[in-house]
Amino acid sequence: MKQEDMMEQTRENKMGVMPVNKLLITMSLPMMASMLVQALYNVVDSIFVSRINENALTAVSLAFPIQTLMVAVGVGTCVGINAVLSKALGEKNQEVVNKTAGNGMLLMALSYLVFLMVGLFATKRFYLSQTDDAQIVQYGCEYLSVVCCLSFGMFTQFTFERLLQSTGKTFYIMVTQGIGAVINIILDPIFIFGLLGMPRLGVRGAAVATVIGQITAGLLACAINMKKNDEIQITGQALKPDVEIIKLIYKIGVPSIIMQAIGSVMTYGMNRILITFSSTATAVFGVYFKLQSFIFMPVFGMNNGLVPILAYNYGAGKKDRFTDSLKCGVKYAIGIMVIGLIIFQTIPDMLLRLFDASDDMLAIGESALRTISYSFVFAGFGIVCGTAFQALGCATYSMMVSIARQLVVLLPAAYLLALSGDVNQVWWAFPIAELMSLLMTIIFMVRINRRIIRHIGEDNVSGNAIRMEET
Repeated sequence: MKQEDMMEQTRENKMGVMPVNKLLITMSLPMMASMLVQALYNVVDSIFVSRINENALTAVSLAFPIQTLMVAVGVGTCVGINAVLSKALGEKNQEVVNKTAGNGMLLMALSYLVFLMVGLFATKRFYLSQTDDAQIVQYGCEYLSVVCCLSFGMFTQFTFERLLQSTGKTFYIMVTQGIGAVINIILDPIFIFGLLGMPRLGVRGAAVATVIGQITAGLLACAINMKKNDEIQITGQALKPDVEIIKLIYKIGVPSIIMQAIGSVMTYGMNRILITFSSTATAVFGVYFKLQSFIFMPVFGMNNGLVPILAYNYGAGKKDRFTDSLKCGVKYAIGIMVIGLIIFQTIPDMLLRLFDASDDMLAIGESALRTISYSFVFAGFGIVCGTAFQALGCATYSMMVSIARQLVVLLPAAYLLALSGDVNQVWWAFPIAELMSLLMTIIFMVRINRRIIRHIGEDNVSGNAIRMEET
């Protein structure tokens, strides 16, 4: 019997047998490294663009809500794909694994078509809703139309990288994202400034470099899946639309899409509030988002490694492994956020000078970075708990917290603080909102622990999760 148990263990995916701390580190480090590279090339984009002029930097900053929305749709759908596929792997249901992968690919193709329409018909109207500065609008349309119309590379990259992630092959994601990022970084100055005989494309050049990197990474991730990911078989049958599978994907994915899309609404609203002070204040907000990605991206990378671990062990009924993984995730997330807090508090001026900051931008930016960073530690805890909600099929809790933080508290608080006439007061809306979301997260975590986590491995745990969603 012992020999049979050992044989069964060797056949089981590493997410069900490897020591939890080692497993989380093994699966997360490649994702964290690739996310850091992603953050690097996002920052490099803005650094090069800022050398054109401050209006160019502002234009790229104002594009952020649409870019955030694209990422929300892509990543949110992939959260659903990831959770459903990993749970099916834990249950050893190969048919559902294959259908989830195939239907996920179809959903991402449809997502691209939506943003193709945005790129063709809506970019100028979007910019005019935020500013009447002709140069900013021109720069913005040049940048955003390229990013949207050629976003098929980004959606392809998201899809095939998450299929690799779902089966624990996170090392390859580091490879694909790293290569895409390096290509973008190399091409940025070439296309923006017209080096090596290329035409000077300015702001449009930054967008062209970005999409070329995404397309390359997407094609590479597809090729790796075909050759290395033998736990998923994408056949013609798997590509046929399956209503039940799509419902399962979106049951988890839609709350995540909404949750991240709320960030797009928040960014748009903050841009509208800040531009009443100056375009410099809006540029500072854009720079903050670029810089904070160096702190948040590693946490998101760790989360990307954590999602399949939680979902797999939930599906396999292994409560102790689920709770140990969650505790490790919280510990590492808070540690990363503390490092970010220290950096933003001590050297904000050095960070801002990377973007060729003027004296006015430095004055506004130093206050912004220091004030907003007070919210980092709270955010780390909330991000990991939100991941647990999603892995347990209770993603609406994450959505509720996000709505409350960004729409119910942050934007109204920013608007009221803006009435003081001092832009430095507006930044306090972020710590205020994060503190409120911390309280909500704790309440939901206590409830979900009592209703689901304690009962993982029991026959009625899935029913508990469904009832939690319904209530």
